[in-house]
Amino acid sequence: MTGLETAAVVILAGGMGARVGAGVNKALLAIAGMPVVARSVRTALETGAARVVVVVRADDREELSAAIQPVLGDREVWIVEGGAERHDSEWNALQALAPAIEAGEIDVVAIHDAARPLTTTALYADVVAAARLQGGAIPTVAIDHVLGTDEAVVAVQTPQAFRAEALLAAYRQADAEGFRGTDTAACVERFSELTIAAVPSTPVNLKVTYPEDLAVAEQLVL
Repeated sequence: MTGLETAAVVILAGGMGARVGAGVNKALLAIAGMPVVARSVRTALETGAARVVVVVRADDREELSAAIQPVLGDREVWIVEGGAERHDSEWNALQALAPAIEAGEIDVVAIHDAARPLTTTALYADVVAAARLQGGAIPTVAIDHVLGTDEAVVAVQTPQAFRAEALLAAYRQADAEGFRGTDTAACVERFSELTIAAVPSTPVNLKVTYPEDLAVAEQLVL
């Protein structure tokens, strides 16, 4: 049991990823023969989450749906079309989940980048548990050797998890005011009183941004 039986996972797979230089959505690129998005969806399904939602660009819907089909087994995922910005894509996913949240079927929502294909079920369990306890949770990794500062510096990763009702309310308020956050936590911090806990993660939970990231990820899974 991972504790996600009443949680939802939203996987954002709508970015082009121009910096990786492939000319296609980086979520379709393969790591050891499996598309990035398929790895992310497979892990989300392995958590036992009540709902898994994949957010895509309209132009990529058919290809991404085909890419994740082999990992579904007897499970299903919801495919939701994203918006112009990350915030819009998150909001579209939350609107799809709103009836289940309002009915009390979903108590926590975890939002994850498909481009972090090496995330573990254990990290999902940790952030969801922390979100239930504190209100919200983000995975963080300490950064060494940052020039010009003596302060501790951390990198923020995904999945980021939050109590579902408060998250939905925050995004409704953001929509009413035309606010667009850089990530989920930014919106929550502005429009809710949730405490956001930092959950320790590792550099293995890397984000595929540049071509060399694919090579590193491939070495880690072999």
